[in-house]
Amino acid sequence: MKPDFLLLGITVLVALTFDFLNGFHDAANSIATVVSTRVLSPKLAVLWAAFFNFVAAFLLGTAVAKTIGSGMIHIEVVTQYVVIGGLLGAIVWDLLTWWWGLPTSSSHALIGGMAGAAIMRAGSFNVIITAGWYKTLIFIVVAPIMGLILALIFMTSVFWILRNKPPRRIDAWFRKLQLFSAAAYSLGHGGNDAQKTMGIVASALFSANIITAAELKGTWGRYHWPIILAAHTAIALGTYFGGWRIVHTMGARITKLKPVGGFCAETAGAITLFATALAGIPVSTTHTITGAIVGVGATHRLSAVRWGVARRIVWAWVFTIPASAVMAGVAFAIIRLIHPGA
Repeated sequence: MKPDFLLLGITVLVALTFDFLNGFHDAANSIATVVSTRVLSPKLAVLWAAFFNFVAAFLLGTAVAKTIGSGMIHIEVVTQYVVIGGLLGAIVWDLLTWWWGLPTSSSHALIGGMAGAAIMRAGSFNVIITAGWYKTLIFIVVAPIMGLILALIFMTSVFWILRNKPPRRIDAWFRKLQLFSAAAYSLGHGGNDAQKTMGIVASALFSANIITAAELKGTWGRYHWPIILAAHTAIALGTYFGGWRIVHTMGARITKLKPVGGFCAETAGAITLFATALAGIPVSTTHTITGAIVGVGATHRLSAVRWGVARRIVWAWVFTIPASAVMAGVAFAIIRLIHPGA
């Protein structure tokens, strides 16, 4: 069966568009703390974050991409139309939550979208690889808690170690240190989120008979580096153009941050993302940094955290997978009306 290169081109283009929107939507995760503490201007912050989003291509491997590409849905049911439907569902949810100013997870929108489109095509939930979903669903809860606990530990430790130092000197130190923590967080963001699009592009190449099932589960053959570099370029560009609506929510509305708090939140988030990326667990960068920011705020007093805003964000998290799955199912149904063989 000959590959349909036009359809493949459309599929890859839609995948990279999602990746761009992922960076655009999640730019706030990378830059909110460094902007809210005024360590960097918004323009410099997005350049800093975009650069390290791209550099992550060479550092954090492809374990998450393997999970997304072949570990969550039975690959025999995945066609390019399923990929397009799944991506459209994720894109619609991302755009809606961007418009509403909610820092939801592009990662969970993607896996929800792919599941919804695959279920619609098969007419059954049996297409889902249950074992592949366990760690993802567990880490919806675990990742923000990890971020919260680590940030709480770091913030408490800093307060104790530097308790006799003048506040102005502490502020000056952490303004410099926050450049490194922001870079580390952007590495984790690029390393985790760009890999999700890599997995989708690899799935599209498999469904177009460009790569084999063994290559899909392996290193993607000769397409290894083109996939990696395309995905990281797209997410870096998305981060550069940024999603300013969400920056305000993440950087100021949850809790007020100083450079020391920004450093602790970003470092906690970066450690969580490095660990999960290397373990092949597709977590939400949004959930992770939100948990870390809450952890920083809670070291002052519980009332320092605006729990109403945090509660609204949590509800958006809960609805992300089912909402994007429904939207992707509708998108695939429309595709099937136009192309009954989809």
